[in-house]
Amino acid sequence: MSRRTTKLLKAALSALHYSGADDLVAPYVGGDGVIMMLHHVTPDQPRDFEPNGILKVTPAFLESVIGEVRASGFEIIALDDVKARLETPQSRQPFAVFTLDDGYKDNRDHAYPVFKRHNVPFTIYVPAAYADGEGDLWWLVLEDALRRLSSVEVDCDGEMRAYALATAEEKTAAFHDIYWWLRRMPEAQARAMTRDLAKKASFDPTSLCRDLVMNWDEIRALAADPLVTIAAHTCHHFALAKLDFADAHREIADSVARVATELGKPCRHFSYPYGDESSAGSREFDMARGLGIETAVTTRKGLIRKSHAAATTALPRLSLNGDFQDVRYVKVLLSGLPFALRDGAKRMIAPLSGLRHAG
Repeated sequence: MSRRTTKLLKAALSALHYSGADDLVAPYVGGDGVIMMLHHVTPDQPRDFEPNGILKVTPAFLESVIGEVRASGFEIIALDDVKARLETPQSRQPFAVFTLDDGYKDNRDHAYPVFKRHNVPFTIYVPAAYADGEGDLWWLVLEDALRRLSSVEVDCDGEMRAYALATAEEKTAAFHDIYWWLRRMPEAQARAMTRDLAKKASFDPTSLCRDLVMNWDEIRALAADPLVTIAAHTCHHFALAKLDFADAHREIADSVARVATELGKPCRHFSYPYGDESSAGSREFDMARGLGIETAVTTRKGLIRKSHAAATTALPRLSLNGDFQDVRYVKVLLSGLPFALRDGAKRMIAPLSGLRHAG
């Protein structure tokens, strides 16, 4: 997301908050629940060049979100309770679930104390290879390489692109250009490219996983607390839609089985890596359902509604984004108003799009 887009979204959310519109319409457009999505929780101060900073929030912000969620009338529940909650016919207060992707050590060191203090259940989705210390955190490898280099040339589909990396602004522009190019290419090729960049920057990319992600022993120790649910997130954090059927199915099935084996109890929940429309779709949702997975979450933005009882392997989430660490924004999003406006705009644009392509 560009800085301009971020500023516009912040301005729009602030306007909705100060207008009071979110409070007025919440009874009409609010959801039946919400699944919060986090990655890193850390008190570290942001750096000048930190494009992955959107994946980081502070413990203080997490604490304020928990307070706002409850103040907005949501009951915080465990992921294990979502399916039954959606299938319950009588009306109840909306529910909220907290989830974290990838299994970072800061989840244990900084998020867990906050959740524990407020008696909040939460789920961590773990890629099996990451817990083995063999994961490829390629988006962080890319950031680290660009931070270390003063310039770089990259072969983009046979075209050599040169990037000056003298300033934080140049590094950020290069990151976003290369990142989205990598997201479009086959997984093995993309990861080979970031390993090559790490070599140019003279560091070992595999060390990031061991330094940042909990191993199985650490995960088991954390999971001893009943507040903690450990769930699957594939084996290698591949975008499943890029894989053929057999490989995608294996990534899901093997990761679920591995979590169950390591924790000594069934694994009923799953998170699709990246989770957007280009990374997981109906094929993957059907795979998860066929494997008996109770819930599976995407990164598609929205609240949970009763209709999701028929689509529990395609659940949307609400991201707690490092660029939007203001509880006012969370309050507006919980009201459902931004999503109602978005969906209304889509319904208006769809017929016009059909007219443009007619004839």
